[in-house]
Amino acid sequence: MAEPKLHFSRAEFQQRIDRTRAEMVRNGLDLLIVTDPSNMNWLTGYDGWSFYVHQCVVLPLEDPPFWFGREQDGNGALRTCFMGESQIIGYPDHYVQSSVCHPMDYLSAQLADRGMDGGNIGVEMDNYWFTAAAYGSLQKHLPNANFGDANGLVNWQRAIKSDAELTYMRQAGRIVERMHQRIFDKVEPGLRKSDLVADIYDAALRYDAETGFGGDYPAIVPLLPSGADAAAPHLTWDDEPMRPNEGTFFEIAGVVKRYHCPLSRTVFLGKPTPAFLDVEKAVLEGMAAGLEQAKVGNTCEDIANAFFGVLRTHGIEKNSRTGYPIGVSYPPDWGERTMSLRPGDRSELKENMTFHFMTGLWTKDWGFEITESIRIGHNGPECLANVPRKMLIKD
Repeated sequence: MAEPKLHFSRAEFQQRIDRTRAEMVRNGLDLLIVTDPSNMNWLTGYDGWSFYVHQCVVLPLEDPPFWFGREQDGNGALRTCFMGESQIIGYPDHYVQSSVCHPMDYLSAQLADRGMDGGNIGVEMDNYWFTAAAYGSLQKHLPNANFGDANGLVNWQRAIKSDAELTYMRQAGRIVERMHQRIFDKVEPGLRKSDLVADIYDAALRYDAETGFGGDYPAIVPLLPSGADAAAPHLTWDDEPMRPNEGTFFEIAGVVKRYHCPLSRTVFLGKPTPAFLDVEKAVLEGMAAGLEQAKVGNTCEDIANAFFGVLRTHGIEKNSRTGYPIGVSYPPDWGERTMSLRPGDRSELKENMTFHFMTGLWTKDWGFEITESIRIGHNGPECLANVPRKMLIKD
């Protein structure tokens, strides 16, 4: 069997495991069952579109971690995880989407065989990939274990990025730059949105000989509502033509090795209305104020309060958070689901944390987005992409 294709050194994976185990000890856990595919990837390197079936990484305090998933996906684990074949456990296919048995039944038996069926076991109770049925199966078949909520335990360990992680995020920034350039080059009245999205994906994925890398699929598909539909922040696209005298925001991300750099810009076809010009002025002033606070030692709410404070001077109230951490991600979300840039979140900003400064505004009949992905530094933020920070206007 060939060596797995790892995107990080084995030493870095060991550092991640050591960090996670230290947090397990602080939480009184003997074993951790990790079902979030982003956390699985971060801990072991596992990368496959297999999260539609039950899978996990099991991390004991002392023994090596092991990957658990559908038997046919074990070959993918061998090719992407740093562990050897003995640490790859596949369950038979009759467990897949069965009404009479559950993959966690099989995992319970494997844990019992390894003497790991007791003690305090942490599970990620509130993520998209751990179901009530999975929890019920573990409780039924591991009666000697005490289960605790370890939701977010690994996510928090991912907050400070390594140099290698930042390299991928900067590369993702180069990709999102060319995505936005493609949008501006192509967009015009009459162009069907589905054709425009095809160009966005082409710019996002195609290998570039000059930079030496191509792109990966995003955790969230392109979002590009226009006109009154832009009041809804999470609409995708249809095959209708772009229309003149409308604003459209484009929320997209460049992705390299599953590491994301999201970035939004608003494009107006024609002469912008006074309302769009006014909101652009408010957002850009607020962003500048927020970015001044995005440095080591400040807090998440310092960024938010600075931004919201400027908005209020323009008579604008934003009732949603204004950012979140980013990094390695799988569908359906490119956030890390830990901190939020909003009043009340006093999480300390540390060097090499990375955030999507999401300053989007949505009213009942329009929407507007200009955002930045940033790395926290001692003297201020590094913007991971370089796209003109303004509303883009095309006649």
